[in-house]
Amino acid sequence: MSGMERWMNRVALVTGASVGIGKAISNALVEHGMIVYGCARDVDRIKSHSEELESQSAKGSLRAVKCDLRNEEEILSMFAEIKRNHGGVDVCINNAGLNFRETLLNGDTNHWKNILDVNVLALSICTREAVKQMMERHIDDGHIIHINSTYGRSPSTDPMANFYAATKCMVTALTEGLRRELRELGSHIRVTSISPGTVRDTEITLRASSGDEELVRNKFTSKEALVPKDVADMVVYTLAAPPHMEINDIIVRSIAVKT
Repeated sequence: MSGMERWMNRVALVTGASVGIGKAISNALVEHGMIVYGCARDVDRIKSHSEELESQSAKGSLRAVKCDLRNEEEILSMFAEIKRNHGGVDVCINNAGLNFRETLLNGDTNHWKNILDVNVLALSICTREAVKQMMERHIDDGHIIHINSTYGRSPSTDPMANFYAATKCMVTALTEGLRRELRELGSHIRVTSISPGTVRDTEITLRASSGDEELVRNKFTSKEALVPKDVADMVVYTLAAPPHMEINDIIVRSIAVKT
């Protein structure tokens, strides 16, 4: 069995699954027969999406989990629910991200804390708990995928994204650090960072561009920008790789939108 067939009826967690990239990833995994737990603070949109997929006789299923990723107790409760219902996760996709468009000189401290909580701490907690569940069940072909950013690969050219970019640089470091830790343990659990450039039609870009009409017009609504499905396709490509192959790092950009 190869490609996505080996993931049929296995369990994936997708954070930030209610809209944008997270919704597209959830949809793609369900289409390939996976049992997907999608988490968000607002689960009504995930529930609605789940009903749509069910009406389309999708191969897999989507289950909504209410979780505020800034709260560790809620994250642990989410993993306990997955373990109780399906034994644990086989794939963990850390997609949720947060940004506020502020410079380092006028940024709000509470905003910075929220960005760190979602982009770094929640990602690390979810990764820790996912790997723990994999190892408890002797799952040696599991997969951790971080939805990173091109800002995690090079310094930001946008002063309004400096703090956000710093958290994405941390994600890059965390990805490689996790890979090395797993190899030291002799584990075959795979680790991947996917770093997209500008992606339109996502909540984070719409929120980040609020009040900046020029930015919206020139970048975040450009027909030539990436769309959420492009990132979802990269997730499927990564998961479909042969079990002995680990795709560590993917950078994907629009050829027309400056990133």
